[in-house]
Amino acid sequence: MPGGPRVLPLPRPLPLPFPRPPPFPRPPAAPRAAVMGNRGRTRGGRVPEPEPEPVPAPAETGGRAERRRLARRVKRRRRTRRVGEVPLLIIVALCIALVLKTFLVQAFFIPSGSMEQTIRIGDRVLVDKLTPWFGSKVERGQVVVFKDPGGWLKGEAARPAEDPVGVKQIKETLTFIGLLPSADEQDLIKRVIGVGGDTVVCCDAEGRVTVNGTALVEPYVSPGNAPSEIRFEVRVPKGRLFVMGDHRANSADSRYHLDEAFDGTIDENGVVGQAVVIAWPFDHWRKLEQPATFRSVPDPAPSGRRGRRGRRRGPPFA
Repeated sequence: MPGGPRVLPLPRPLPLPFPRPPPFPRPPAAPRAAVMGNRGRTRGGRVPEPEPEPVPAPAETGGRAERRRLARRVKRRRRTRRVGEVPLLIIVALCIALVLKTFLVQAFFIPSGSMEQTIRIGDRVLVDKLTPWFGSKVERGQVVVFKDPGGWLKGEAARPAEDPVGVKQIKETLTFIGLLPSADEQDLIKRVIGVGGDTVVCCDAEGRVTVNGTALVEPYVSPGNAPSEIRFEVRVPKGRLFVMGDHRANSADSRYHLDEAFDGTIDENGVVGQAVVIAWPFDHWRKLEQPATFRSVPDPAPSGRRGRRGRRRGPPFA
């Protein structure tokens, strides 16, 4: 302003110089080893690090030895346990075999030729014992095993020689539990020709057996045998079966007991089961199916009881 005091600006302070930091110290250089040159002079080089000395393998410690002893002990225990389980497995297997034989299937040995050529002497057949538990009825044409109704096995050949003491008991035990086929002489095997209510007649004009007026075509009959050499006419009572062997000339079946009660028929309750397969020998393995001829037999018509007529007996073979 005119006439006023004059103000001068203050001088700027000069920046003070900062001290320079000291240089970062470098690590000392690795010592150089003296290496002889070709002319005997040394050349500079790095000193190689010394190799670690081999450490000897430590002796087997007590812990490792103890583990090995424990492993051997476990193996011995497992081996002992396996041996101890064998009797238990045998008992379980025997129980299973007994259940199968009692309720499901049983093997039977065939000692006679009454069912040849379908079933031969020495064959083993498997018999189904399960289906009767569910109310299944025996049908015409089936091959069945049944208990001797009484006296059917008279005239059989003499029994074979007895087994030595011990062998007989073992065989009986194995047969009881089902591991051996049953050779019980009180069992018979035949084919069902007529069931309750059927009328079975032999023979028609062509020499064939008829059931309810329908002639049977029987290719299973043993070659050279007639359908029957005994003439008969039987009305099968309810709950009973008329049976015949396939070897008609060598089978003491219902035809040979016509003068007995119920006209030679057997009780359905005496049937053990249906033979379903020939299991042994393998070259004779086959299923025992119902022949087609029985499927064409009609159901019996209600009528009065018919009697028997003209029968001729032969030797009582079973």
